[in-house]
Amino acid sequence: MRGTARTRASAARMAERGESSDDEPTIAEDVVVTKYKMAGDMANRVLKSVLEAAVEGASVLNLCEMGDSLILEETGKVYKKEKDMKKGIAFPTCVSINNCVCHFSPLKSDPPVCLAAGDLFKIELGVHVDGFIAVVGHTAVVGATKQESPVTDRKADVIKAAYLASEIAHRMVVPGGENMAVTDAIQKVCRSFDCNACEGILSYQLKRNNYTTDKTIILNPNEQQRREQKSCEFNLFEAYAIDLIVSTGEGRTKTHDTRTTVFRKTDDTYQLKMKASRAFYSEVSSKFTVMPFSLRSCEEESKARMGVVECLNHKLVEPFNVLYEKEGEFVAQFKFTVLLMPNGPLRITTGGPLDPEVYQSSHSLADQELIGLLATSASRKQKKKKKKGKTTDSQEIESTAETAAD
Repeated sequence: MRGTARTRASAARMAERGESSDDEPTIAEDVVVTKYKMAGDMANRVLKSVLEAAVEGASVLNLCEMGDSLILEETGKVYKKEKDMKKGIAFPTCVSINNCVCHFSPLKSDPPVCLAAGDLFKIELGVHVDGFIAVVGHTAVVGATKQESPVTDRKADVIKAAYLASEIAHRMVVPGGENMAVTDAIQKVCRSFDCNACEGILSYQLKRNNYTTDKTIILNPNEQQRREQKSCEFNLFEAYAIDLIVSTGEGRTKTHDTRTTVFRKTDDTYQLKMKASRAFYSEVSSKFTVMPFSLRSCEEESKARMGVVECLNHKLVEPFNVLYEKEGEFVAQFKFTVLLMPNGPLRITTGGPLDPEVYQSSHSLADQELIGLLATSASRKQKKKKKKGKTTDSQEIESTAETAAD
């Protein structure tokens, strides 16, 4: 699993440079919540559009290009007067099929890949407004319908396991909750469906311009990972990207010979020797800053493929490698962003509810404690109405959002 930003090795590198100052803006401020919510709403709309386009015969390249283009279109509509404000892609659109775990975002020069009927596919993308990040991931099966083509095989098992794991996480990532309790609960859900969470995958605390690793939730850790994992408690006014990736297999992922196309600039320094490398690094620094990007988004793809090599060798960029489970297995993902607010967790990204009539698993959740937890509401408590003349937090947030759109 070397090279993916979800792994322990990458987490350590990110932690070294991810320490934030005490005066960093947080979701205790209405304007920050507004920006998170705007990014989340955009991510949800883009995901919905890409899902609708993901039909039999659809090109994965075209779907990824479509997602990235829509993100830029959406973010271009807000804060137009704030010329210096950065906004756009926080994670390039990826479409990973069947046993491909994550980060598949092909280039124009790569062999064509198209969706086939019955393929299980995962869409992942991210949006940021002023550095405040909202990510989302969703899984579906090509051509699945309630009446004519319900999913009843192992695909249904893994999709339902991942979806219920996301619902459990939504209820457990709350102020006072503990990360290892979430880790253990998720694995219990997965085992109820004869599945496993993918080993070492991290959910992480979000801060401005940073996928930080101050606090993480690890999936299905091996013995060494469990020893190294820091226990932590979730606190009020924190934001988290919760990533649930589940496999019908053992959950041990590997890289194949698929080209890595998604990278992220690090804070390391090195005097690059090649002209192509210097040009590539300059473009990355100015165009993408600290956000993950696809080589596809560079001005000249062929030169980017050449320039990234030296940058990668000297750790000026880190890769998000394309990971795989064993051939014949299926991997599902549900990913969301949640803000820990005073009146409850505010989930700002979602691909929507799972239709049990489309995805019909023969398995069901066995743990009574988790069944009880799922029966509780994940919705936020409504604040008491204030007297006339005073605005509520939500009214202030909506007002700020309207102003931003001008």
